[in-house]
Amino acid sequence: MPDESKIDPFHPQQPRIPGVSEAKVDLITVPEATPESNLPSPTAERLRSLVPLLWFMLTVAGIATTGAGLLLWSRNSPTKTVVSRPVESSPAPPAPTPKNTGNMPVAPGLIATTEELAKPWSSKQFSFRNPVTNDPSPAVLVRLPGGALWALSLRQPFGDCNLEYVTSSRRLQTDYRVHSTHPMMVDPCNGTVFDLAQYGDGPNGLVRGEIVAGTAVRPPVAIEIRTRGKQIFAIRSE
Repeated sequence: MPDESKIDPFHPQQPRIPGVSEAKVDLITVPEATPESNLPSPTAERLRSLVPLLWFMLTVAGIATTGAGLLLWSRNSPTKTVVSRPVESSPAPPAPTPKNTGNMPVAPGLIATTEELAKPWSSKQFSFRNPVTNDPSPAVLVRLPGGALWALSLRQPFGDCNLEYVTSSRRLQTDYRVHSTHPMMVDPCNGTVFDLAQYGDGPNGLVRGEIVAGTAVRPPVAIEIRTRGKQIFAIRSE
């Protein structure tokens, strides 16, 4: 038994193991504990890790605030309304009043002589005064093949447009799609073409001016004429 008086309770002797030589056992040096004051606190570490997240949230909030401000400004700012006006289609211009040299005759009365209309399809314009309203309206006298004379009002039946006596076959073909070797009466307002060489149905019977194209409902209004020698008189309209 060891001498108990020599036993140090704070430095106990090492046990002797049979077969194992005594050797000095180095004690493991335990590093000194770092003072807690030098260690980063868990709260500081947590805050430091939250810094990127806080920057991201602040950036998103700034973008959202800017967008909301722009939207509010655009709603409150006065807007300029552009009104689209439909293009108004101009009505078809009325046919120009046929030209006439000298003073235009006014009927009822003398309107021409046979010498002025010696050739087939020759014509002369005059003015026919309405006996009821006393208003004059344009009219034309035409020499037909064979020597017959025909007078008619240039005022559109049931309308205010003036008819036109077209002598150009090329114009009839181009503007009205009508092939003709002789002049025709046309209504430039509705595109109707009348052939004075043929008779059409009028309210009181057959009237010269058969409708060969267009949407008119009847031939032009006829004017009665009489001849005395070489003089031609317009008497009355139908």
